[in-house]
Amino acid sequence: MTPLPPLHLDRVPGVLGRIVRERAADYAGADAELGPVRPATRHFGAALSKAGLSLIAEIKRASPSQGEIAPLDPVQAALDYQAGGAAALSVLTEPRHFGGDLAFLERVRGAVNLPLLRKDFVVHPAMLREAADAGASAALLMVSVLGEATGEYLQFAHRLGLDALVEVHDERELDLALSADARIIGVNNRDLTTLNIDLAVSPRLIRRARDAGFTGLLVAESGYRTPADLGPVRGLADAVLVGSSLAGSGDLERAARELMAQ
Repeated sequence: MTPLPPLHLDRVPGVLGRIVRERAADYAGADAELGPVRPATRHFGAALSKAGLSLIAEIKRASPSQGEIAPLDPVQAALDYQAGGAAALSVLTEPRHFGGDLAFLERVRGAVNLPLLRKDFVVHPAMLREAADAGASAALLMVSVLGEATGEYLQFAHRLGLDALVEVHDERELDLALSADARIIGVNNRDLTTLNIDLAVSPRLIRRARDAGFTGLLVAESGYRTPADLGPVRGLADAVLVGSSLAGSGDLERAARELMAQ
């Protein structure tokens, strides 16, 4: 039986704490067995490894900071983002605050060839097994949620053949991600306890990661709305993850192309 590493979700503050405790309740008693080892495809990482700044476009209907954003059809959104040049897609599966659904992954997987990230608040190994079963290439692992258990969850993801986007917001979390041997690190400009955004966070922590000798992939996340916003991370980050500004644009294909234009 797969042992469950201890998580201290009672210590997670603010909006993030409320959401992760809800997700933990959703998966209370879920089967933690991962099943047999699955071959690694590395499709997600490979898509972000190409020259220049790659776009991970997010299928996002709502958020705690904005409320309802747009009633996106996941399949049409995926097709639009693919046509707009996205290298990969982030699919929200958290239902209460983001309007997501696990079924969206399967529907999108059947419509496009891009690698898919399951974007959720992983607090149980079953969530990673679900991601792999639904056709995801990667899953989000948040150091702010998993803490010292990040390394174990990273191993769970890799056992299932998944890449993992290991997300950090500050220096302590970055050091934890580095010590866990993360291959792909995402730097979130948004403080998920307060929902405030600071676009200086990604450049600062990306430089810190490189200075520490990190040779993996680095993703800048949250708050990007214009090509000018991306200036500070071009030449530093391998990719950007963008959700709200694209999802609420009314023309996803055009918005994706215009955002990434130089």
